[in-house]
Amino acid sequence: VIKMVEAMRHGVLPRTLHVDEPTPHVDWSAGSVELLVEEQAWPGDGGRPRRAGVSSFGISGTNAHVILEQAPAWEAAPEPAGTRLPVVPWVLSAKSDAGLTDQARRLLEHIECHPELDVVDVGHSLTHRSVFEHRAVVVGADREELVQGLAGLVEGEPGRGVVRGRAAGEGKTAFVFPGQGSQWLGMGAALIDTSPIFAEKMRACATALDEFVDWSLIDVLRGADGAPSLDRVDVVQPALFAVMVSLVELWRSAGVRPDAVIGHSQGEIAAAHVAGALSLRDAVRVVALRSRLLTALSGAGGMVSLACGVEQAKKLIGRCGHPLSIAVVNGPAAVVVAGEPAGLDDLMARCAAEDVRARRVDVDYASHSAQVEAIREELLAALSGIEPRTTEISFFSTVTGDLLDTDVLDGDYWYRNIRHTVEFAAAVRSARGQGYRFFIEASPHPVLIAGIEDAADDRADDHGEAVVIPSLGRGDGGLDRFLTSLGAAHVRGAHVDWRAVIGPGARRVPLPTYAFQRSRYWLRGSGAPGDVKRFGLEGTEHALLGAVVEQPDTGGVVLTGRLSTADQPWLADHAVAGTTLFPGTGFVELAIRAGDEVGCGVVEELMLRAPLVVPAEGGVQIRVVVAGEAEQRPVAVYSRSDVGDTDWVLHAEGTLGTGDPASNVADLSVWPPVEAVAVDMTDVYGRLADRGYEYGPAFQGLRAVWRRGEELFAEVSLPRE
Repeated sequence: VIKMVEAMRHGVLPRTLHVDEPTPHVDWSAGSVELLVEEQAWPGDGGRPRRAGVSSFGISGTNAHVILEQAPAWEAAPEPAGTRLPVVPWVLSAKSDAGLTDQARRLLEHIECHPELDVVDVGHSLTHRSVFEHRAVVVGADREELVQGLAGLVEGEPGRGVVRGRAAGEGKTAFVFPGQGSQWLGMGAALIDTSPIFAEKMRACATALDEFVDWSLIDVLRGADGAPSLDRVDVVQPALFAVMVSLVELWRSAGVRPDAVIGHSQGEIAAAHVAGALSLRDAVRVVALRSRLLTALSGAGGMVSLACGVEQAKKLIGRCGHPLSIAVVNGPAAVVVAGEPAGLDDLMARCAAEDVRARRVDVDYASHSAQVEAIREELLAALSGIEPRTTEISFFSTVTGDLLDTDVLDGDYWYRNIRHTVEFAAAVRSARGQGYRFFIEASPHPVLIAGIEDAADDRADDHGEAVVIPSLGRGDGGLDRFLTSLGAAHVRGAHVDWRAVIGPGARRVPLPTYAFQRSRYWLRGSGAPGDVKRFGLEGTEHALLGAVVEQPDTGGVVLTGRLSTADQPWLADHAVAGTTLFPGTGFVELAIRAGDEVGCGVVEELMLRAPLVVPAEGGVQIRVVVAGEAEQRPVAVYSRSDVGDTDWVLHAEGTLGTGDPASNVADLSVWPPVEAVAVDMTDVYGRLADRGYEYGPAFQGLRAVWRRGEELFAEVSLPRE
């Protein structure tokens, strides 16, 4: 190898090397070869590229040898012409979560050291890199927002415009289109101004609608003076159709294309057009003329959403004595009932008496009920002559709950679509059964995410976890929001063409290379706990408790463990007045685990007697004792220092029971919940610190809080590490 390297230094690589005999010792004083022990400059030689041989040596000799050649000199490309994005995505990925953080850190340091770099050029250059399993996307309108997003990514506190995740694997994509409920004044207006692709499709919809309506679509979306209100069914349904199909064009332009479509109620019209089953004119004709006919039903009915299953809903309807119908089945515990107002009032009263959550839907007509039969003949006449066709994109019908050939989407189908029950849950389950994993709700506000997740969970074992992605949000409908949703799809594994998103108006610039995560493979001293079964104990598979001992004479159990900031470093993040204390919720966790061991699933009472101090050095032994053989058992938590001869200290005691935990699940189909008011979170941990609660990163998980009467709703997340 020495001969070969020396030959390479002179620009000669012999075809054959002969070594007469092995040399156990290398005389580095002879010849011109010396051992490289530190970094040094390697000047070029007459314009020829530099080359080097690199060997990897193992126990039995050379494991690998590669020859490296100097890369061509970097030449900056001329400034290309093109439209610059008003909002820029920066896309990062790595082979591990720690690697992703380091990627963000290296890029952040590079950007801060090179203020001359154009943010669009940086975004474009990042799209030329390999895409790995761990991913993140930072979206910002300018350098300040992007740098702030990168900093949050590095610190484990991603803010607005930052998404981070792990690719969920392969799977087909279904686009989902809701019915009414996702509309809001101003939806789509920001995208009309910032996205030429969205605006072009919107203008096409407006032109097509002009044949069937006497109002301007663009004026309605912008809330112009004199424009009709979205409260009118014959306005809101065509407007929603236009926004939804225009959003699909935006997704498609980014490389995210539907393999299938699912439409909820009037959303099926948009689904049919996106699949290619209906031309734009035919689709607009259906949505405009049918919604106009629905105005004849206004005031005669309504709809109520129930948090229960279909069978329970049918029993409730049967006790009312009014002609009510199951209008929608969104999931295992999400049903909508339609009918006359008096019957719905009776239903609401019965739901309150039987503790079933019920909520009025903001409509004054009863679609998907017998009342729709009054417009059947007029509807069939208005839609005669539409020409549906078979498409390559699969169409999961919410009329049948399964795949449907789209050549049957004639006038009669669109009557049945508004008359019969919306079998949304069945359609989602059918799609999951055929390998669909990504569900993208193409709407101005997500209203079907909970229903999709609930229905998809039934088939989770077959095709892995379902991924549900929104497009926009109420009051948050700009390009930045869409790119964040696009990023959310990307980090979960969907294919996104980021180069197409950024467009041609950018050039490549040098950026930091991959942040390799190096691992140490040398054996370390054994500090890991052994198999407790060797000592006649049972393991607990718990982060704080190591073993459990059953007491044969009493039927009780003792669970043992050890706490220290060395074994559980995150405990040091819970300090009060400078002293690390075991959290109160930690005692609850220990009691719950002990209850699981003896079949008592409820902590009925737990009183804290003394704080448990976790020392900076060393640790404390803990014992969780459960006594007796009854439906109610006493539980107690003790500790003592593992240094010196100290007494056991009682920290908490209480009672475990076998009853079922109280179930009062809030309706989280809309987030934040309806009528909930945001609580000011400004410097919340700084204010707590002023009171002596010194919470470190592991205990700073509170992200947002809302209040509704006596109810509190919170978003909490753990730091990445």
